[in-house]
Amino acid sequence: MALSESERAFLERTHQAAMITVGRDGRPRVARVGVNLVDGKLWSSGTQGRVRTRRLRQDPRCTLFVFDTGYGWLALDTNLRLFRLMQNRPTGSLSWFAGELGPQEFLRTMAEEQRLIYEFEITRSYGMT
Repeated sequence: MALSESERAFLERTHQAAMITVGRDGRPRVARVGVNLVDGKLWSSGTQGRVRTRRLRQDPRCTLFVFDTGYGWLALDTNLRLFRLMQNRPTGSLSWFAGELGPQEFLRTMAEEQRLIYEFEITRSYGMT
């Protein structure tokens, strides 16, 4: 999804956000995070031990609520994507060390290696920018 100019400008100057993930019980869970546009992609970082990382591995759906110190805000519905852009494979298996891994096996391997990349694909946006 392409961001409007005002949404992109808001994300370029505003880096405070709340990440809303889905818990095992299906209820929303919230964590404060920092976000930034990097080469036109929305990124955040975390560690392998964070609860939000575990939740995203179980269910990649999340919403980011980006806010400034006034009344500006932007909600972004997102999906977590691991290595899909680097390999130009939007769906299906992924290549890893000369082998092919299915999505679940790939995520399990990434967890075992303690690798972390949060990259968000924005599927919908709304707010007051």
